[in-house]
Formats: sequence, C-alpha cells, structure tokens
Amino acid sequence: MAKKAKKAAKKSAKKSPKKAAKKSAKKAAKKSAKKAPKKKAAKKKSARKPNAAFMAPLTPSANLADVVGSKPLPRTEIIKKIWAYIKKNGLQDSKNKRMINADGKLKPLFGGKNQISMFDLAKVVNNNVK
Repeated sequence: MAKKAKKAAKKSAKKSPKKAAKKSAKKAAKKSAKKAPKKKAAKKKSARKPNAAFMAPLTPSANLADVVGSKPLPRTEIIKKIWAYIKKNGLQDSKNKRMINADGKLKPLFGGKNQISMFDLAKVVNNNVK
C-alpha cells in the first residue's frame, strides 16, 4: 500500500501546474454547462374570466329550500349544499357511488324516484330554481 501511495505522489508532482489548471478549468466548464437551466417557453396567460351569469343568485323552489335554505344562492353553492346534505345523511349508494338514494326531502326533488344518478343532479337543480 505504501508503494502505491508513493507512486501516486510522484505522478502528481510530475504534472505541471499549467496542465492541472487547464484540466480543472475544463471540468468546471463541463459542470456549469450541465447545471445551466434550460430556457422554458413563455406561457401564455389565459384571458378567461368567470361568467357572471354562472354566479348569479337563484331562488330555490319550496322543495329545494328544505334542503339548501330559502336564500337566493349561486348554482355552485346550491350543488355544494345538496352534496353536503347527501354526505351528512349517508344517501350515496354504497355499492354504486354514482347513485344517490332519496329520503323524505329529496324524493319530491327527484320526481318521486327512489334513486337518481349524480349526473342528473344538475337537471334537478335546474328544474327547482327561478
């Protein structure tokens, strides 16, 4: 082991300082080239604005008011409150999560049906607001 260490020391002593400096400069240049961040294409800012009609307050019908309250609310809030009622009372079908089971308050909203699809919920809201 001692012989290998002596040979390595002799080799490093034989190298001229200029060559060592050039090699270290090349290594540094390679590292900086690798680490340089790639330029990303500029993203376009979307000029999309929310539709004001979408957030317009709607007055719920008497049947819908039993579930969400009688104050005028935007359509988004009505849907949120209906889902909160469904979750609170455990009305989502346990086997098929897409289906909503009706209870006493929801059955008149669902047109007398015992169960509707969650995708029909928008129709139910649309038929029960002014």
